[in-house]
Amino acid sequence: MGNEGERFDLAVVGGGINGAGIACDAAGRGLRVLLVEARDLAAATSSASSKLIHGGLRYLEHWEFRLVREALAEREVMLRKAPHIVHPLRIVLPMMAGMRPAWMLRLGLFLYDHLSRRVSLPGSRGLDFSRDPAGHPLVTRLRRGFAYWDCAVDDARLVVLNARAAADRGADIRTRTALARARPDGAGGWRLGLRDAGGGEREVRAQVLVNAAGPWVEDVLGRIEMPPGKGRAAASGAHARLRLVKGSHIVVPRIPGAGDGYILQNPDGRVVFILPFAQAFSLIGTTDVPFEGDPAEARIDEGEIDYLLEAANRALARPLARADIVWSFSGVRALFDDSAANASAVTRDYRLVRDWVGDGAGAGGALLLSLYGGKLTTYRRLAEKVLDELAPHLPPMGPAWTETATLPGGDLPEGGLPRLVEELKGASPNIDEAVLEALAGRHGTLARRVLDGARSMADLGAHVGGTLYEREVAWLAAHEWAQTPEDVLWRRTKEGLFIAAEARAEAERLLAEMLS
Repeated sequence: MGNEGERFDLAVVGGGINGAGIACDAAGRGLRVLLVEARDLAAATSSASSKLIHGGLRYLEHWEFRLVREALAEREVMLRKAPHIVHPLRIVLPMMAGMRPAWMLRLGLFLYDHLSRRVSLPGSRGLDFSRDPAGHPLVTRLRRGFAYWDCAVDDARLVVLNARAAADRGADIRTRTALARARPDGAGGWRLGLRDAGGGEREVRAQVLVNAAGPWVEDVLGRIEMPPGKGRAAASGAHARLRLVKGSHIVVPRIPGAGDGYILQNPDGRVVFILPFAQAFSLIGTTDVPFEGDPAEARIDEGEIDYLLEAANRALARPLARADIVWSFSGVRALFDDSAANASAVTRDYRLVRDWVGDGAGAGGALLLSLYGGKLTTYRRLAEKVLDELAPHLPPMGPAWTETATLPGGDLPEGGLPRLVEELKGASPNIDEAVLEALAGRHGTLARRVLDGARSMADLGAHVGGTLYEREVAWLAAHEWAQTPEDVLWRRTKEGLFIAAEARAEAERLLAEMLS
């Protein structure tokens, strides 16, 4: 884990998208960075999203124009930064009787098209479902609608690639490592007690501490030990409260004809997405349910399943049943509590809260920055704002850089992923094309290093299932912090979906051996 007394400029608690993004940006500016995550990277909220990089069309109803504008701008940035895991997706919005009127939808889409400059994606347009293939999965009473564009993303891989980019620039990434305690060192910094998965403890020092623990942000605050007679005061004057909201999704085999995404209006005013997912499936979500308890134990409940099936079946020509569900997942969003009565209306914007612990600024106090809220889409801008906020309290650092730099594997050749796959086929002529496509889609140009000269299927080692082989598992363990079968099957890849339930135990046993 490292030697006692290690010193860092910045310590980040939390290995979700915000923590990984901050660590990446800070390391690239020349800071000595530590990131600690009690479980796995993207183990909670950041792997339980709707897998979209989007502006948030529905946020316009809540007048969150700044958030939508920022998210739309970041949509363009992410298409450039990570074209191997971020892909354009057309989303179809059917007009539904008794729901939002056509003029309101047109106005919302006009704003969505024009709040930020579009470069890569088309604008919205009206659809006649009797003529457009998007109407094929829908009931015949849905005759017209609209189409607009956002992007699909592999959310967990987005987190891992940010952590990888941070480590490539010198950051120390420690998974299965919890912050056990933190206390001011009396010299303007922190003494941090870290506990590894085996129960061993070490102490490190950091100038500034960032609490990016998501649903556990207040739990981390509870681990701060105050010096005798000292206290904690919010230098920003802000009083932040955390509001936990559970979002659940279900996954079914790909709905015939549903190559587009769909956004469905519900009688309660919410919307539910049906999205193409993992080549052969459709993802349906999400719910918004107030949550109490341990976020790590969040699970979908029967009421949520009913809600999502009913929402989908109002629109689909072939109704779905419980038996169609092949997977479900739930995550807890850690939102800034803006006192909205309805969980769906709580802002998805972020709030940064700065605290001086101990004697205060300039008097030996230690600086803590806690993050509330945020969206997958805007993580990069959040990271920039965090470093802007902390710059006066950190060593001199380089300029902002993440807007133009690709994430690992994102430097695709002209022609994109198809061209990369052709290149891989030329170098590895006897490896199944489906495997090469999967490697390119997960790793981008780093697929060349994953293959490492392999030319035949035998060179890939033991077959785990789907397109997953021993060669890739070794890469995930060595370069992406994968330690358990779950890390591999459900976060670094989605190959768990392609392994039959009766074969999954054997796949997990095999993975456990490979990872040991």
